Amino acid sequence: MIRVLLADDQALVRAGFRALLNAEDDITVIGEVADGAEAVAVARAEKPDVVLMDIRMPGTDGLAATRMIGADESLADVHVVILTTFDLDEYVFEALRVGASGFLVKDTEPVELLQAVRVVARGDALLSPGVTRRLVAEFASRSRQPHASKELDVLTEREKEIVALVGEGLSNDEIAERLVLSPATAKTHVSRAMIKLGARDRAQLVVVAYQTGLVRPGWLG
Repeated sequence: MIRVLLADDQALVRAGFRALLNAEDDITVIGEVADGAEAVAVARAEKPDVVLMDIRMPGTDGLAATRMIGADESLADVHVVILTTFDLDEYVFEALRVGASGFLVKDTEPVELLQAVRVVARGDALLSPGVTRRLVAEFASRSRQPHASKELDVLTEREKEIVALVGEGLSNDEIAERLVLSPATAKTHVSRAMIKLGARDRAQLVVVAYQTGLVRPGWLG
């Protein structure tokens, strides 16, 4: 059973999500809260598999709450999905950087919400290749020159190559095809890179790839 916590300051939004999620045989809503501080408290008490987190809430907002959950080692298995009104909210990239596993626009189709919960619960990032490219392109265009970093020194050359491809938005199957590897081998390389870099999921690998210059935005040439 996938256990979900809802964090949104709008009661009607929570009620709609609760009804949809609880109608599924493999998903249950274990709680709902109206602000980020409550979300963190309940996450620590209940250890849900997934937190659907509104990014804009009064008091402690979703970004601050995501940062606290991401920094808490006891919550390493709690996956945050950011809920936003706009698909490229200015805070989304920062939320991914501090530990969110992906994001959803609030008016997403019900079937997509259910799929998202299941994808994130099994430890995958909620970033399709298309969404990854679009998200990164938008924010990279506003960024400065990537900073020099020794962060990547822990990786082998193959792992750096893999992280770069993740940063470009490729799935494990696409990486395997590009490098002539088996999908299982590609997945193993991705997992090892995540462990070495302390990344919670693929979303953070994408951020690392751009911040360190492994992948260069088109505007840098």
